[in-house]
Amino acid sequence: MTGLRYILVTLMFFVAGFQAGAAAHTQQNGGVDVKKIIFEHVKDSYEWHITTVGEKHIAISLPIIIYSKRVGWEVFSSSVFHENETHKGFFISTIGDNEGKLVELDEYGNEQRPLLDISVTKNVLSVFITSFVLLFLVLYTARWYAKRKPGDPAPRGFIGIMEMLITMVVDDVIKPNVGKKYRKYTPYLLTLFFFIFLSNIMGIIPVFPGGANVTGNIAVTLALALSTFLTINLFGNKEYYKEIFWPNVPTWLKFPIPMMPFIELFGVIVKPFALTIRLFANILAGHTVILAFVSIIFITMSVNTYIGSGMIVVSVFFTVFMNVMELLVAFIQAFVFTMMSSVFIGLSQPEHRH
Repeated sequence: MTGLRYILVTLMFFVAGFQAGAAAHTQQNGGVDVKKIIFEHVKDSYEWHITTVGEKHIAISLPIIIYSKRVGWEVFSSSVFHENETHKGFFISTIGDNEGKLVELDEYGNEQRPLLDISVTKNVLSVFITSFVLLFLVLYTARWYAKRKPGDPAPRGFIGIMEMLITMVVDDVIKPNVGKKYRKYTPYLLTLFFFIFLSNIMGIIPVFPGGANVTGNIAVTLALALSTFLTINLFGNKEYYKEIFWPNVPTWLKFPIPMMPFIELFGVIVKPFALTIRLFANILAGHTVILAFVSIIFITMSVNTYIGSGMIVVSVFFTVFMNVMELLVAFIQAFVFTMMSSVFIGLSQPEHRH
C-alpha cells in the first residue's frame, strides 16, 4: 500500500506539472504542443523550471559561465533572459541544432556557440545534488557500522536495504566478474551502481530536486562510460595488452598486416560506446513513454470533453504501470551498467597462460 500511495502521489505531481507545461505551450488553435513539452522535459536547460502559476513561471535561475572570443569570460545568471532576450550579445537559440543552447552571432550574422561553456545547467545541478545525497547516505551507513558492536542484531530499515544492495552487488556482480583483485575495484563499481540507481530514481520524481533527465543525457552516460574505459586501460595487466597487440592466433593474422590487433583495438573502443548508448537510450525512452501517456489526457480533452474524460482512466492506468516499470528499470540499468563494467574490468586482468 505504501508503494501504491507513493506512485499515486508521484503521478499527481507529475500530471500537475505536465498540465502547467501544457498550459504554457498551448498552440494558437487551442491544441497542446506535446512534442515541444516532451522535449523540454527531457532536455537540459539553463534554469530549473518548477511550475507555472497563471502567467508566472516559477524557476530556479542557474549561473552561466562561458568564454567567448568576442568578449572573453562572462559570468551571469540565466534570470537576465527573463527581462531581455539578449545579454551582451548572447541569447538562447530557438532553432536548428543549437536550439536551447546559448549562442551569439558571428560577423556574418550566423549563430555560433561560445568557445567554452561550463555553465551550471539543470543536469549539472542534479548531478551535484545526487552526489551530495549519495555521500550522505554512504557516510550515514558507514557511521552506523562504526558504532556497531559484536552481537548487535542485524540492521533493519534503510541500513538493512543498503547492506542488502551492497552485498548483492559485491557477491553477485563484482566478485565473479572481476576475479581475485575485486577489492581494488569494489569502491569504484559500488559508486557507479549507486550513482546511476539514485540518478534514475531522482529522474522519476517529478518535483524539485527530482525530475532532471541525468542518465537520459548522453553526455552524462558518456562520462560514466569513459570512467570505466580509463579504469580498464590504465590498470590492465601485461596479458591484457598482449592479447590486444599480439593475440594467440596464427602469425599471418598479426604480421605483416595487423588484422587481429586492429579488430581487438576496435573492440576496446566499442566498449564505452556500448555502455553509453544502452543506459542513455533506455532511460530516455522510459521518460518519453511516460510523458506520452500523460499527454493523452490533454490531447483528447482538446478534441472532445467526453472522450477525454474516458481516456483519463486509460492514461492514468498506463502511466502508473510505466512508473512501476521505471522503478524496475532504474534498478536494472544500474545493475547492468555495473555488471558490464565489472566484466570489462575482469577481461583486463587475464591470468598468465602457460
